[in-house]
Amino acid sequence: MDVSRPRPARPDAPVAAPLTAPVRSAANLPVRVVRVVPAVLALLAVLTGCSGVDVPRTRPAAERAAVPRAAVPRAASDLQSDYQRVIEDVLPSVVQIQAGDDLGSGVVYDAKGHIVTNAHVVGDARTFQVTAANSEEPLRATLVSSYPEQDLAVVKLDRVPDGVKPASLGDSAKVEVGQIVLAMGSPLGLSSSVTQGIVSATGRTVTEPGSGGGTGATLADMVQTSAAINPGNSGGALVNLDGRVIGIPTLAATDPGLGEGAAPGIGFAIPASMVRTVAGQIVADGRVTDSGRAALGITGRTVVDDGYRAAGVAVVEVSDGGAAAEAGLESGDVITRLGDTDITTITSLTEALATRKPGARTELTYTRDDRERSAEVTLGEQ
Repeated sequence: MDVSRPRPARPDAPVAAPLTAPVRSAANLPVRVVRVVPAVLALLAVLTGCSGVDVPRTRPAAERAAVPRAAVPRAASDLQSDYQRVIEDVLPSVVQIQAGDDLGSGVVYDAKGHIVTNAHVVGDARTFQVTAANSEEPLRATLVSSYPEQDLAVVKLDRVPDGVKPASLGDSAKVEVGQIVLAMGSPLGLSSSVTQGIVSATGRTVTEPGSGGGTGATLADMVQTSAAINPGNSGGALVNLDGRVIGIPTLAATDPGLGEGAAPGIGFAIPASMVRTVAGQIVADGRVTDSGRAALGITGRTVVDDGYRAAGVAVVEVSDGGAAAEAGLESGDVITRLGDTDITTITSLTEALATRKPGARTELTYTRDDRERSAEVTLGEQ
């Protein structure tokens, strides 16, 4: 499976082709397996196949007419009302961002006009045109800071118009598989668009493309959703039915078998907890001061074995005072394992570090002069 970030849509192009880059195979992604309870199987056998069991007869028309018919329409009406209430409440917090020729989305962070979006939406631009959901008049905004390592950025409106209100960020710890969610943004330049789905999984780790404007960031704890995520949705809002933003849509999966088209129903959003952490620091300090991302303090590259299979990460340079230097690693060592995780490529090392925190201690396995060695390492901060 590949993923592509839903790159900003171009105003002059009706469809923008997604970029692709390999990430971990589906086999390596965490999967919840639910066992079928034997008692349920036994019950099904009784109802469908066993002799001597009375089969319920079809009820007479008079009895069927007596059954209340309002229950299903009422439930559908209630759900529709929930959707409309959430859209009415949250859409004023979602904006369209134009950076040069590219379009993306953003979420109003506070009443001072700070807007959080993806770093790949802002790119190298410093000024932007922002269009709010309740206004066609473009507003000027300037970059506060971009943090490509987490693919997040903050821009600030020069003037905050009436009707623009801050979004309410949810609690990432309370996000559960099966929750109904709405994705709001500007897919393909269609501002204030809304799609619907569920939370399909949590805790995913994915790596963005590193070319064509992508940041190449490895992002942990991503929320997977079946809500449609298309080019231009990047930086928008993934919202639950309580009207809280639980994530920032950032990536969509692609299937090479579909001609690099999007794999339906597989999108990823940066969790609200990370959005709050990064945006909060940028607003307060003008930059990220505490990334919360673990690092070894090395420059590395992927090496292959005699069969041209990826076999580890060669240490090209060791940063003075970094975690690897403190653990005794040297240039030329080849890292093959971090804790219980096999390391075969620079991407797998980045993904392994993304799931850990600075200050954590773990065992690092590496080879030097064709001999396997190990060392305890205290992870630093990126």
